[in-house]
Amino acid sequence: MCLCLFKECSKKTKTDDQENASVDVPSPAQENGEASSFSKGEFHKLADAKIFLSDCLACDSCVSAEEGIQVSQQNAKDFFQVLNLNKKCDTSKHKVLAVSVCPQSLPYFAAKFSLSVTDASRRLCGFLKSLGVHYVFDTTIAADFSILESQKEFVRRFRQHNEEEPALPMLTSACPGWVRYAERVLGHPVTPHLCTAKSPQQIMGSLVKDYFARRQNLSPDKIFHVIVAPCYDKKLEALQEDVPMASRGSRGTDCVLTSGEIAQMMEQSDVSVRDAALDTLFGDVKEEELRRHDGAGSDGYLAHIFRHAAKELFNEDVGEVTYRALRNKDFQEVTLEKSGEVLLRFAAAYGFRNIQNVVLKLKKGKFPYHFVEVLACAGGCLNGRGQAQTADGRTDKALLQKMKGIYADIPVQLPEASTHVQELYQEWLDGTDSPRVQEALHTAYQGPGQPTDSRDIKW
Repeated sequence: MCLCLFKECSKKTKTDDQENASVDVPSPAQENGEASSFSKGEFHKLADAKIFLSDCLACDSCVSAEEGIQVSQQNAKDFFQVLNLNKKCDTSKHKVLAVSVCPQSLPYFAAKFSLSVTDASRRLCGFLKSLGVHYVFDTTIAADFSILESQKEFVRRFRQHNEEEPALPMLTSACPGWVRYAERVLGHPVTPHLCTAKSPQQIMGSLVKDYFARRQNLSPDKIFHVIVAPCYDKKLEALQEDVPMASRGSRGTDCVLTSGEIAQMMEQSDVSVRDAALDTLFGDVKEEELRRHDGAGSDGYLAHIFRHAAKELFNEDVGEVTYRALRNKDFQEVTLEKSGEVLLRFAAAYGFRNIQNVVLKLKKGKFPYHFVEVLACAGGCLNGRGQAQTADGRTDKALLQKMKGIYADIPVQLPEASTHVQELYQEWLDGTDSPRVQEALHTAYQGPGQPTDSRDIKW
């Protein structure tokens, strides 16, 4: 699911032409009159981002005209410029290139190239390093932080909730398409219910530009950070990412490329590739096993928060979380019951139609849930429009089914079990309840009509 770039489409009925319309961004190679291909020592952009109007989550004031231009420029242009400059210019102008890959992107590469997910990660890492990338990270550790902070916030909200000042339901904030819609269109009374924990992409930006930069004795501005993600909304999210503890005005993410854009580069490249293991923020030599969180096609905020809340609030140990489909397969319910009483009622709402129903009930005050995991994409993050798409912009259902099986086979690890995360809380953030935690891992939300950061960034 992706936000529309044009306010002109606001409240219009989509025609067949509009459904097939797209925003094309000229590649650097095209701009320079060059062939769109790789040659040894030179890198040119191959894949242009196309955002279809049928991808829109909402078409009323979600994206300003200026932001629309900036998102359309979120392509590989600067990525290749940095690669080329690193080869040609004096070393004082070189930048360290770091790429962070979302866990929902790896099954796409595995399915597309008929590899195991481990081999796919090595092939992807090897390809990026053959271009000149210095570090390739997995963003799972950033999702660990986001989930852990969300768990703590839900328990706090549950204990503070009352009819006069309702703190529930808590709505997840990891999906940038949903958050932008809530901020720009819905406003109050929805935004107070958004979890304040930052998204994995936002936290990864801080980890790379603050923690990792200091470990490497680098200024944040000397690092060019790229995110590989399954959806286009991550490009929009990057426009508003500041790293609070890094140098003033430093962006956590300099460029977002979709999995599909990277795959096209890989298919058309003639650069020789040697597989390589993913890097870690800690400089570990040993390759770490790939892992995921407990979600069928996403980071599994519902399952992790549900288990944590059941134990913390009611001293109930929950093993496997049982989902019950209600309206459709993308609206599911999970409950914790004891002696006939419902103690916790959670829901997962994926896709705009289900989001509309959630918002309508919330506004009417007839909302029975304590927590909702909200994602703009039907089917979750694996079904992001930046991957597993056919040439005409439709979902490649066969490839998506393979991806689901691959993702399900990746071992699940609880965020609490990560020793690296616990070490980072102490080393990077001065403890789990310090002011630095609030600054680095939490955010605040604006309402409709409020000004946004619109600095002119050269993407």
